[in-house]
Amino acid sequence: LTSCKRKVTANTDDKNALPDPLYILQILRNLTDDDTIIATDVGQHQMWTAQHFGIKKPRTFLTSGGLGTMGYGLGAAIGAQYAKPNGRVVLISGDGSFHMNMNELTTLASYNLPIVVLVMNNRVLGMVRQWQKVFYDGRFSATDPHRKTDFVKLAEAFGCKGMRISKNSEVEEVLESALEAGGPVVVDCRVSPDANVLPMIPPGGTIDEIIEEM
Repeated sequence: LTSCKRKVTANTDDKNALPDPLYILQILRNLTDDDTIIATDVGQHQMWTAQHFGIKKPRTFLTSGGLGTMGYGLGAAIGAQYAKPNGRVVLISGDGSFHMNMNELTTLASYNLPIVVLVMNNRVLGMVRQWQKVFYDGRFSATDPHRKTDFVKLAEAFGCKGMRISKNSEVEEVLESALEAGGPVVVDCRVSPDANVLPMIPPGGTIDEIIEEM
């Protein structure tokens, strides 16, 4: 296996470093209550959220699970907000999935839906890239599309508010502002392409061979 050991506990000592996705989720959890509806798309962000967010109540976690439906999240979040107009709805997505259905930001803006969208933006197709890194000796294929999308400008173009997190020191302040905005917000969360989902089971392996650190 590739040697890329990483602490599961987020390291926030360096205030100027790219934030760990788990730290972003930890702060989001601290700022929201148990009734908050969390939607996800598909990929690493989905696994991080399922494993670490701490869902407490039924029907507050909307995800397509193993169906792998990239682009599912924004539509699910819109449906949840219409069903619970006075409730808090947050979409946690990745840049790959968000590109699949980002045109629906026009719906958020047109109806001023107070959905907060967090885009875990590692600029790669992270879930497949992680497998290529660990099990195929870093031979990456079709997982780095070299996207240059500016999600802040994109959100503003659709009539939503755009924000960005690019270092640890910004996480809490930006998330607080996004949750208090009262309308649709897209937060571009810049994270490392080498942030991994753990634990994981190797191809053809069993739970007895689970990988807990890299």
